[in-house]
This record gives sequence, C-alpha cells and structure tokens, in this order.
Amino acid sequence: MRIHLLSHAVRHALLAGTALGLTALPFGIASAQDDAQDRQQATTLDRIEVTGSRIRQVDIETAQPVLSISRQDIENQGFQSVADILQNITAAGSPPLSRASPLAAGEAAGGQAIDLRNLTPQRTLVLVNGKRLGVTTTGVQDISTIPAAMVERIEVLKDGASAVYGSDAIAGVVNIITRSNYEGVQGSVYYGQYSEGDGEIEKYDFLLGASNDRGSVTIGVEYAREGEVWQQDRPFSAYPLGDRHPGLSWTPVGQYGGFISNPTSNPLPGITYPAPTEDNPNSNVRVIVRPGGDPRNPADYIAQDLGANPNHKSNPGEQMHLRTPLERKSLFVDGSYDITDTIRFRSNMMYSNRITDRSIAGYPMQAASFAGFDSGAGVPLHADSYFNPVGNTINNWWRRTWEVPRTASSDVTTWRFSGALEGSFEVGERFFDWDVGAMYNQNKVVQSAFGNLNLANAQAALGPSFLNDTGRVQCGTPDDPIAFTACVPWNPLLHYGEAGPGSLADPDLQNFLFQREHSTGETETTIYTANVTGGLFELPAGEMSFALGVEHRKEEGEFVPDALAVTGGSSNLAGRPTRGSYSEESIYGELFVPILADVVGAQELSLNISSRYSDYDTFGDTLNSKFGLKWKPIDDLMIRATWAQGFRAPNINNLFGGGSQTFAFYTDPCDTQFGASASDPAVRARCAQDIANADTFRQLQQGFVPTEFANAQTPLAFFSGAGNLNLEPEESTSKNIGFVWSPSFAEGLSFNLDWWQIEIDNTIVADTPTQMLEDCYIEQIASRCVNFTRDPVLGIVNNMNFGSRNAGYIEVEGYDFGAIYRFDTDFGRFGIDWQNTYTSKNEFKTDDDAQFTTQANSFVTTAGANFRLRSNLGLTWEQGDFGGSWNMRYHSAIKEECLSASAFPGECSDPDYVAANPANSGPINRTGSVTFSDVQFRWTAPWNATISVGANNVFDRYGPPLYTQPNSNTNYYGGFDIGRFVYMKYQQRF
Repeated sequence: MRIHLLSHAVRHALLAGTALGLTALPFGIASAQDDAQDRQQATTLDRIEVTGSRIRQVDIETAQPVLSISRQDIENQGFQSVADILQNITAAGSPPLSRASPLAAGEAAGGQAIDLRNLTPQRTLVLVNGKRLGVTTTGVQDISTIPAAMVERIEVLKDGASAVYGSDAIAGVVNIITRSNYEGVQGSVYYGQYSEGDGEIEKYDFLLGASNDRGSVTIGVEYAREGEVWQQDRPFSAYPLGDRHPGLSWTPVGQYGGFISNPTSNPLPGITYPAPTEDNPNSNVRVIVRPGGDPRNPADYIAQDLGANPNHKSNPGEQMHLRTPLERKSLFVDGSYDITDTIRFRSNMMYSNRITDRSIAGYPMQAASFAGFDSGAGVPLHADSYFNPVGNTINNWWRRTWEVPRTASSDVTTWRFSGALEGSFEVGERFFDWDVGAMYNQNKVVQSAFGNLNLANAQAALGPSFLNDTGRVQCGTPDDPIAFTACVPWNPLLHYGEAGPGSLADPDLQNFLFQREHSTGETETTIYTANVTGGLFELPAGEMSFALGVEHRKEEGEFVPDALAVTGGSSNLAGRPTRGSYSEESIYGELFVPILADVVGAQELSLNISSRYSDYDTFGDTLNSKFGLKWKPIDDLMIRATWAQGFRAPNINNLFGGGSQTFAFYTDPCDTQFGASASDPAVRARCAQDIANADTFRQLQQGFVPTEFANAQTPLAFFSGAGNLNLEPEESTSKNIGFVWSPSFAEGLSFNLDWWQIEIDNTIVADTPTQMLEDCYIEQIASRCVNFTRDPVLGIVNNMNFGSRNAGYIEVEGYDFGAIYRFDTDFGRFGIDWQNTYTSKNEFKTDDDAQFTTQANSFVTTAGANFRLRSNLGLTWEQGDFGGSWNMRYHSAIKEECLSASAFPGECSDPDYVAANPANSGPINRTGSVTFSDVQFRWTAPWNATISVGANNVFDRYGPPLYTQPNSNTNYYGGFDIGRFVYMKYQQRF
C-alpha cells in the first residue's frame, strides 16, 4: 500500500486540472484495461474515491458534476476560512448562519454552514474525508471547525447522493479532504482589515509532517481572530432604514422612558387628548418627560413625537454589531501506519474551539409585553412607587435599557476522532479494497448572556418605594422597608444620560436588574462502518466493479437554556430544553457497469447504479436509489446524466425541540395598509370574522404602534420551534443532464453545461407567522387557523404557536455553466475560469391539498436572497516566481416587497406586480446587480517563502439595500461584502 509514483501523478493531474475550480473534470486518466496485468497495476495503486461514489477507481471522470477546489485555489484568494471559501462558489445559497445577524440565538449562533441551491443547510451534507461532520440538534453542520490550513482540496458534488451517503444529501455533498503524507515544515501569517480600519483578521498556522516507508503523520495548528464591525460604521446599516432614509423607522421604545396616559386613569396637565373614537375609546396618548424635566412632576410630560423622524426615538444600530467577532483555535492530526504490506491503520483527530461574541442594543422593555408574568401580575410601575408621577398603577410603560447593551458569548468546543483499518486482498485475478472504521464527533457549547432583565427583580424595583430619612429612595414603605441588599428601586421614566435617583446608570441597580445567564448544549455523532469494493468480472468494455457497505449511526443531543429563561423569568424570553436521540442502521450497494468502449460512437458508455436501505428507530425505513449514465461518443466530449432519490430524516430539534418564545417579524394579511386585505375584498371579509374593526385594522409593531412598513416585529412574544414526534422524512428526486467538451484542437480549453432539477416532497417546513396567517386568510386552510388567537379589542395576534410540519413541496431547477482555458505565452501562463449558476425555477407549496395554489417561480426575497444568476470569473497569471489573480463575483438583480409603494415610488419598480399565485401579488422592487472584484499579487522568494498581498472587493462596492433583511439584521444582504478588505500573507517553508 505504498504511495506509488503513478498515484502521485494521478493526484497531481486532479489538482492541476482543477486549479481554477472546475465545475466538471473534463479530462481523462488512463482506465483499467482488459488484460490482467493492467488491472493489477490499477488496483495496486492508491486509487481515488471521487465524492459521490464509494467505488475506488483511477479514472476520475464520473457521471456526476463535481466541483473541486484545490489547495492552490485556497492559497490564491483572500478568504481564510472554509466557510468563506465555500460561500463564494456559485451554487451556494444564502449564508444560513450569517455573522451579520447578531440577533440570532440558539446553539448554532456564531457558527458557519453551507447551503447549496438555497435549500437550507440541513439539505446539504458535509463530509470530512468521506465521513460526516457532526451536527447541532437543529441538523446544522458547522464548517468553521475545520482549519483551512489542513485542507488539501474540497470536492462539491452538486447532485443528490442519499443512495451513497444517506440522509441530508438532497441538494448536494461537500467533502473536505485534509492533507496527509505531508513532509516538511510550513508556517504562515495572515493579516487584513477593511479600509475603514475595522474588522481585522489575523491568522497564524503551522504545518508539520514526516513519513517513512511504513507510515506518516501530518499535524496542523491554526489560530484565527476576526474583529468586530459595528452597524453605525457603514452607511447602509448606520440607520434603521440605511442612509437613503436616515430619519425613518427609529424605534419608539427608546432610551426615553414613557407610558400610556389617558384622561380616565392617569390624566396629565398640558396634554391634549384626542376625542374618543370607536377604535380608540380611551384616547390614549404616549407621553415622555420633556428634556430636563422632573419625571415625578405630571406637568413635565409631553406627548411623544411619533412622526417620521428620529425625535423621541432610538436607533438600535448604534449598539449593534454588523459583523460579529470571533476567535478560533484548532488542531488537526492525520496519521497512517502500514501494519503489513496489505493492511494499513489510518486515523485523524481534530480539536477546535471557537468563541463568538455579539452585542445588540439594550433591551426594549415594554411592560405590556409581559402582562402575563407572575400569574398576570406583570411588571407595572406600582401606584406607591416613589417615581410614579400619577398616583395609580401604570401597566403600560416602556424604556430601552440603553445603559446596558445586551452581550452574549458562545464558546464551542469540538472533538472529532476517526480511525479505520484499510486493506486489500486478491481472489483469483480480482483485487478488492476493504475498510472497517469508526468515527466519533462531539460538540459542546456554553453560552453566556448579560443584559436581559430579571423580571422578578424588575417587578420589585418598580414596586412600592419611598424617600428615607437619609434622602435616599428605598424599596418598600416607611413601616416595612426593604434592605438595599434585597431590592434597588428603579425609575424607568428617567431618560438615558440624565442624573437622578433610580437611574439605570447606578451599578447597584444594574447588578440587581440584570443577571448573567448560561445555556449549555452537547451533541454527539457516533458512526461505525464497513465497506468493500473491487472488481466482479470482466465485460467486453471493461471490468464490472462494485462497492458494498454497512453503517450504524447514532445522533444524540441536548440544548438547555438558562433556568431563568426556562421559567419565563427573564426578558430573554422563555425557552424549553431540547433533548433526544435517534439511530439508524443502513446497508448500501453500488455497481459500475461498463457497457461499451472503444467503438464508433462510444469511446465509453457506462452505467452506475447505487441503492441504500436505511432503518431509523424514529420513523421506520426507507429505500433510495440512484442511476448515473456516462457516454463519450468521441474522446473530446462526455455526456452525463443522473437520476437520484433522496431523503432527509427529521433531526433532534424537529422531533424533540423544546421551543422558545420569539418576537417574530411578520406581515398580517388583515392589515389594511400592507396586508392582502388592502386590495382583496375576500380577504377583508375573512378577516372581519375575527376582527371587529377589520375595515380599519392596523397591525401593531414594537411599542404597540401601527406598523410603518411590511414585515414588522410583534410587540408580543410568540412561541416557536416545539418538536413534532409525528414528523416523517422528506423525500426528493433529483435529475441532472450535462456535458463536458474538451476540444482537442485547443489544448487547455474545456466547457461544461449541466441542467439540474430537485423536487422535495413531504417537506419539513419551519413555519412562520406570515405563512400561517396567509394560509388561513388567503388560502382558506382551516387547519392553519387554530394555532393563534387575536386580542378581542385591538384585533392583533396576541398568541401564536408555530413549529415544524410535513407539508407541500419544493421544486428548484436551473443550469450550471463553466468555461476554462489555460495557455502559455512569452509573458507567462494564463488561466481563465468562468463559472455560473442560473436558477430558472423556484417553486414551493405549503400544503398537500391540490386546491391550494403554489408560490410559482417565487424569486421575491424574504428570509433569504434568491438570485437568478451567480457568476464567478477568475483570471490567473504565473511567470517564474511571480503570480497574480483577479476574480469577479457577480450577483444578479433580485426582487423584494416594496418598502412603500406610495411613500417611496422610486424604490418600487413594479407597483402592479402580479404573481403566479394571485394571492401573493403586490408591489415589488427589482434591485440592481452587483459585482465584487478581488485581486492578489504574490512572489515566491529565494528563501523558500511566498509573500502575497491583495484586496477583496478592491473597488469598495456595496450591494443594493434590501429592506426585507435577508440573512442579516440590517437592510442589507448578509452575504454581500461590507467594504474593501486589504490583506497580506507570509508563508515560510522549511
């Protein structure tokens, strides 16, 4: 099992042929021939297992579209993490765990994942050296744990592969292949930052390897730190609606404390109360203290300005991250030892630790949002509080805790071990390879958070209080005082920055109101496998070969929120623990059948058949198969086609999720300004069955004020994510037809084109409030109207439960096109690599009933960005010790709901848009496209070092604003560049 020279040649051909990131592998490697001598030579080599097949072979051309990113590709770009590298391939969808989303919580917060075809990361399988990467309870595989310094190449199979790999391989497979058999020592230092002077990235890595005739060991160590970027430091995120509308959409729940006043319960002098109406019988007025006024003096209160300006409001972006910082440490060890000439032990171990911090604005406390706390006692400002200006209990007050921004830290530690015995044996003239192995992956997460209110302590701080004999405000009453060690009084009506008793700037009050919370999680993946592959018998066109294997896999996991959050005693919202496990037993078989070879019209015609049977202890069993056809009518042309079945099993959170409260963003179809009720009388009539004032109904946002725009945040917490033990697996069918043409008259030139289609049935839908309400009032699905209630007076949704369910289908379709050309000149070697992914169809349906319509070709962006076209053009140049590269990343225009067709017609390109499903018609805006350009120049120094300097987004381009906030918490797509990033790298080899 030594590494032969021809094996090295095969590998180097693979890397050289894919050095610019091929979408296909359009060149040939000598295949096993008919005679026994050539067969023996091919089988005694270290044959390559190409991602998507378990059959080891020397020929790396397959019927499946595989993109290979080589070690040289990684070195030639400025992206320094596996996640950033993968996010910039054209088949990648929106970043599922965007670092532009500091509001995102849960065990995966701060991690990074890959989502092929925009079908969610749970439908993309990630492998490390052909074995699964560990998952969270939500089924997300965190690729940030893999040190980029240890990556030899990345193979991306853009095709379904459940028949070979099992669950989750619906959209494709990413196989990260690590470095092995390395000899020598190498170290590198990388530093870069944005031209604004922030977001610095520093990375240090060290690689050591040694080998002899019987074994080898490769050790990689990496440390990386990535600095923060604040929202206020970029124009598109400095204001709630960006620099195009700097004064709009500031939150009325700001650092200016206030309350609802009305003429019957708490009248104030100098306040003009509007006449009572049917919609507002109490003539409520939101009031705050005038600047410099006394919060205890009723005459110092004025009506809060709710106009379209920032007056009396706050901008949360002033305290929020745009890009969250992180620190990452990792160690990867790969080793092998030849026990005999035919048996080898191969093992690798990985340790990774990632600490991610995030900062968001102080909590927008609204007493009315917690009216149900403490059996309905809520957190009112007590009538006997020293700070109460009106003498009766105030149930509806607000104050953003600006003095104490919310911070959270996620500390994730991963241990991974895999070991296998690999060998070969001979039966007659047939040679076989086998392996028996095990893999164990453990992720542990510890999260800490500070800045949320302890509701019981807030209730006490707002309770009865008095001015004691020392001139200090104290909790309790003069006859029954409460010690300062047990209670610190709070005046929520005192504005930020103004001194006075009960100020939130008081450290003692902060320590009393805010308490550090801790959440913990742990997931474990255990896999045992046994595989055998080899030749069966000779056919006229070559050897029929096979692979056969069995696998046992068990997934265990839990995520336990802080006890205060579990009990609902924190403004951090209630969350229940998630805990569960499942296991599967599977057997698979794969067959390679050469049909024709070296005849007119068929230099090669072969068939690949695979099938996998899986038995789960949760839902039962499933059988999935795949067929692949490869045809080379002439040497220059390869035509390929695949048809595959796939499935995705429900994950731990789908089945056993505890769920949590959330202040969700949604659009109520009954809203008479932004909902379907505004233009559809039938929807208005259905809303009227639940809402008394349906003709004037307005959805309320944070602050309990009418929404200014669509997709507003609820002021009342909903409950999401509870598990469903009745879930069944998703089922998919994928098809791929394409060709690779490498014309012999132009050496170094190749083209590829693939048509692909994926249909997923029985989808596990992560429900949303918008979808539930639309299904109820627009689609008239009665079963969707039972999991929410409305306030009998206001009409707003005051309670909703939503989680996961099996419903409907998803169908996506498109084309991958690539062109590659490499040529030599007197001025050096040049390379051109052009890769494109065009999505022609994006259709989904949320119910299985045939009468309900679909969201046909729904390219209108909501939670994620739906680009029709992503295109990458790479240019490289090498001349002696010098080299350079220029890469352009193109994102096409996309569509989203208009911010306001009437108020901002200039940002509403199609106010009369009619969707394939008429119920989803409405004003939309088509944004502009954007291209980011990256440049690098490198020099190989005489002392065996390489120095690289470069800039990503060298022209400092920004994408268009996106008010639906896809994959971010700002009005900007979370996958776009946020400025020019300049870097340098020094690599030394010894």
